[in-house]
Amino acid sequence: MQHPPLEPFASGFVERPDGARVYWETSGNPRGRPALYLHGGPGGGLGKGGYRRRFDPDLHLIVGIDQRGCGRSEPWAADDLASLRHQTMDNLLADIEAVRVHLGIDRWLLHGVSWGSTLALAYALEHPDRVSEIVNFAVTTGGRWEIDWITDGIAPVFPETYERLRSLLRRDERTIEGYARLLTGPDPSARQTAADQWDEWEATHMSLGPLSTPGPLHDDERHRLNFATLVTHYWARDCFLPGDTAILDRAEQLADIPGVLIHGRRDISGPSLTAWKLHRAWPGSRLEIVEEDGHGGPRSAQLAQDAMDEFARASR
Repeated sequence: MQHPPLEPFASGFVERPDGARVYWETSGNPRGRPALYLHGGPGGGLGKGGYRRRFDPDLHLIVGIDQRGCGRSEPWAADDLASLRHQTMDNLLADIEAVRVHLGIDRWLLHGVSWGSTLALAYALEHPDRVSEIVNFAVTTGGRWEIDWITDGIAPVFPETYERLRSLLRRDERTIEGYARLLTGPDPSARQTAADQWDEWEATHMSLGPLSTPGPLHDDERHRLNFATLVTHYWARDCFLPGDTAILDRAEQLADIPGVLIHGRRDISGPSLTAWKLHRAWPGSRLEIVEEDGHGGPRSAQLAQDAMDEFARASR
């Protein structure tokens, strides 16, 4: 069962050197054990704050960040395409560090979901001394195979939607690179058309999960455009984790950080192979495969909540 709803007791912005403003909020116990939530996407945002209910408000100081370019952070990527030159993994990790320093936190638990799990892992590899534990579900690592799978590999399962996805592209271009091109082009109408088509593809490949509902993934056109712009920007560049910086190739470096990985067996968007490989390469991690869940789901969320609360209680 989720914890009761709660509102932030503080919020604000951290100003970044390149002009970005990163939104943060804190809730729960001001003297509790720090825990950082990293949302999906890229570009998903904190939304209405339901993430807070995964943390016991008596045990945790809960921190949420709208990653640069989305949510309440400024500027939105789709509103200022020039800002995409600052959209890199290095800058996302530096943003997280800036928030940590701003809030005076020494170490924190990281809870990432989907893309957020990639970001949590990358941050832990960059700043292992600042991470107490990691609890990820709908596990991703930003690898080239994962990106090609979610854009082209699952085409045989959804051929009619995939045909529409490819209809906007040149015959010889990789799907993700084609959409990154369209979504940064000069024609606003063409950008929105591409964003709407991308949103349909995202909604389709996540439709096998237990919480899926008919309709677009994002109801608002502007949100669809911003989300698609950020996703394709990062995925077309292998999430800025190429070659020997790939997370799976460095996972053994996480050995001193306790980790829980939770993944739905029915997650066709990201097969459990990634979570399994990460677990095998990460000494001390625990893997939970949830048979009934897809890309997230109620059982996965409950397991994540239980793991985070157990970590907090054990530290008392």
